[in-house]
Amino acid sequence: MDLTLEIVFVIAGLALLYYGAEWLVAGAAELAVKIGMSPLVVGLTVVAFGTSAPELLVSLQAAFDGAPDISVGNIVGSNICNLALIIGVGVVITPLVVHGQVVKREMPILLLSTALFIAFLSDGQLARWEGFVLFGGIIVYVVNSVMMSKRHMVEGAELEEFEDSVPTEATHATWKLVALVLVGIAAMVLGSKLLVENAQSLALRMGVSEAVIGLTLIAFGTSLPELATAVVSALKKQGDIMVGNAVGSNIFNTLLIMGATASVHPIETQSMNPTNLYVMAGVTLLIFPMMITAKRLSRIEGVVLLVGYAAYCVYAFTA
Repeated sequence: MDLTLEIVFVIAGLALLYYGAEWLVAGAAELAVKIGMSPLVVGLTVVAFGTSAPELLVSLQAAFDGAPDISVGNIVGSNICNLALIIGVGVVITPLVVHGQVVKREMPILLLSTALFIAFLSDGQLARWEGFVLFGGIIVYVVNSVMMSKRHMVEGAELEEFEDSVPTEATHATWKLVALVLVGIAAMVLGSKLLVENAQSLALRMGVSEAVIGLTLIAFGTSLPELATAVVSALKKQGDIMVGNAVGSNIFNTLLIMGATASVHPIETQSMNPTNLYVMAGVTLLIFPMMITAKRLSRIEGVVLLVGYAAYCVYAFTA
């Protein structure tokens, strides 16, 4: 296939994933409100799972297509991108104050889930039982989040994070909402297939491993919604939402997506350099003290994160 066509199909795949997720979340969230779920619970469950659907479908598609390095690379690269590039961009736009909720609750969970994921993948494999453990972790995390929110411990922050995605009332006919959900799922299935197949071709054409494509191109593409959220949140000076979105996305990536993928199709990596896992752990550990010191992120720290991400991308393609 022509190089131009491969690039067009990769872009088309990313677009279908993005809009498919938008349609899925819009339809499913309003359906949930229609059956009586509170906006808070809808935000913490339906919206959170829906926005992770593109990464999930890409990882599943890659695993079933015999491209496990794209499956794992997508998640490892996305986690690095979320913490280094996305938070870095947001902080360079506007230095942000990070309140205690993210530091006290979300970051320890992210550190634990990252450590567990790396331990499981240290032998180059994710067995089905390990997938079950990771998936069980996301269930515990979501249930705990809902329970804490109902006690009004984090309700304001959580609702604000999802305010643009959670309808306050159902205004459309049920059949239209179901159709929207189905169209969204179909778009994401097609998008993931286009993205993975053409990413494999690009890797072969460029002479790099599928892991590199997953760690960089696909990871960046599937992280674009988080990048858009970070820019908007930074401009509004909503530091908790920006950081919470990036940290929460990483928790879902590690526990939900890798857990669900390995549960359905055990993974055995082929060309994934363990250094990438150490980089993911390193940037996670680096962000934590940045948040603790004065509970704010400065422009200098943002620049450090951006330079670090650029250096990592260069390393990924040249190592």
